[in-house]
Amino acid sequence: MANLRQWIEHEARRRTARLGAPLARRWPARSRILVARDYAGWALDVEALAVAALCRKMGLRVADGAWMPVCDQQGVFHVDQFVLLNPPDWKRHNVGIAYYHGLPNTGHPEFDEVFETFRRLHQRLSVVQVSHLAMRELLLSAGIPESKVHVIPIGYRADWFKPPTKTERARSRRLLDLPDSAVAIGSFQKDGVGWGEGGEPKLIKGPDVFVEAMIHLHARIPEVHAVLTGPARGYVRRALESAGIPYRHRMLSAYRETATMYHALDAYIVSSRQEGGPKAVLESMATGVPLISTRVGQATDLVRHGENGFLADVADAESLAHWTEEAVRNADIRARLIRGGLCTAANHHYDAQLPLWRRLMDALLNA
Repeated sequence: MANLRQWIEHEARRRTARLGAPLARRWPARSRILVARDYAGWALDVEALAVAALCRKMGLRVADGAWMPVCDQQGVFHVDQFVLLNPPDWKRHNVGIAYYHGLPNTGHPEFDEVFETFRRLHQRLSVVQVSHLAMRELLLSAGIPESKVHVIPIGYRADWFKPPTKTERARSRRLLDLPDSAVAIGSFQKDGVGWGEGGEPKLIKGPDVFVEAMIHLHARIPEVHAVLTGPARGYVRRALESAGIPYRHRMLSAYRETATMYHALDAYIVSSRQEGGPKAVLESMATGVPLISTRVGQATDLVRHGENGFLADVADAESLAHWTEEAVRNADIRARLIRGGLCTAANHHYDAQLPLWRRLMDALLNA
């Protein structure tokens, strides 16, 4: 749990489910979707809440994943593939999971374990959501039937993420105390180990690559500032300080406040070595912020290099810096990226994805 409030919410849900067990045991079979959450208040929890909201828009009955042990023969959906590290007792429920990232044989034992468990248990799964085609191909190589795998990018809320007005942009930059001359480069992902200070880097997220790219960029654009949000950013903060690169870091009380941080930006960098999304791919596009990303996750499917964003090879900090400079300094390129990004984002917010989710949930309940 990320904090006490979220732990209390989780415990309250579990208690409600235990007290409601006699009623839950009388639920008709396949009458509800149980969406499992991590209650961390960050990206995966936001995704779980979005899935639950989409189900309600379809007219489905939705319950929290805490009800799973006290009912039977419902549809259960997990937004985190790492549930496979310790699979729960799914009883006679139909089960779906989102398998966003975690390539085996890349030096991460937990990724190997999750994939081997998936290979062993995929017959028990009714549906699997993947966010990009490369992960679909990986899962098909494990033997799961093609009909069970649904490609749905990690979406975003169109009512939260939209281009700012001039007033909104100025307000966001004042909130961050950014100089008028500052060139603001965003990095909003959690890239430290754990939920505390984050002094130990989570290298799969590429915090070292981000810092190196910022060092290159700072040498070319002295006015560059990093804008950070999210927990566990200690490694990046210390590295930026050592390099003499100014930054702003804001811990937000709610994920939706991330949209305000995008409003202050001139560009956004994704520096990861592996990803399922990240959510920032579509969020930055939707807010009119040029995206520069390594070739990871759904960026590989959604970004058309030079049209709606720029792509660089994994761990290529120099290329990330080069394309960021292009996006910041060349007005024509910047305008093209923003137009293309807005067009791409318009096709992938949660409501636009409703038909894809309807097919997945129909398959989950009717398996």
